[in-house]
Amino acid sequence: MKNLTLIIPALALGALTLFTGCKTTGSCCGGTSCSGAAVSKADVVAAQKEWGEGIVAISKVHASGGDYKARASKHINTLYAYGDTDVMFKPTLASADQFRESFDEALSYFIGKAGTEDGGFAIKGWTNVRWQNNGIYTDGKTAMAMGNYFFTGPDGKETKVEYTFGYVLDANGDLKINLHHSSLPYNPN
Repeated sequence: MKNLTLIIPALALGALTLFTGCKTTGSCCGGTSCSGAAVSKADVVAAQKEWGEGIVAISKVHASGGDYKARASKHINTLYAYGDTDVMFKPTLASADQFRESFDEALSYFIGKAGTEDGGFAIKGWTNVRWQNNGIYTDGKTAMAMGNYFFTGPDGKETKVEYTFGYVLDANGDLKINLHHSSLPYNPN
């Protein structure tokens, strides 16, 4: 069983490499310097930090009456691989439109859109995002991370969400998200 546990992540990372066809080196995380030609665990942690800070920034801009659509667009363009490769995004609070394959669908989820189920996840007033990684796997120009992240609301209460993220280096050598799955923990009640 131990050998199978080691083989599955390796196969998954190999599939991500094959899927993206990425052949780049350089920096990671929307401009933050990468540790070298290969993605490191530290690069993934930096990308997670940047993602969480982006969600908080979108909430702050919305609360202050600013252009939160522009801030959310920057967040998606900087951190997601839309336009570079296929992105598989299954947001936490989505049931009618479960999968967001395009920039516009991701933007709708983050800031809301009239006539849809999207209430604007990133404009709910989040004040912090805390990450608790169960594991980070890296393989050359790809990486995967799984665990829980905790969103602190305006009332100070945390909401626990389960996540899986996949990352690839883009043509500029920036670390981008090509897989994002989030879900609320199972509740037997």
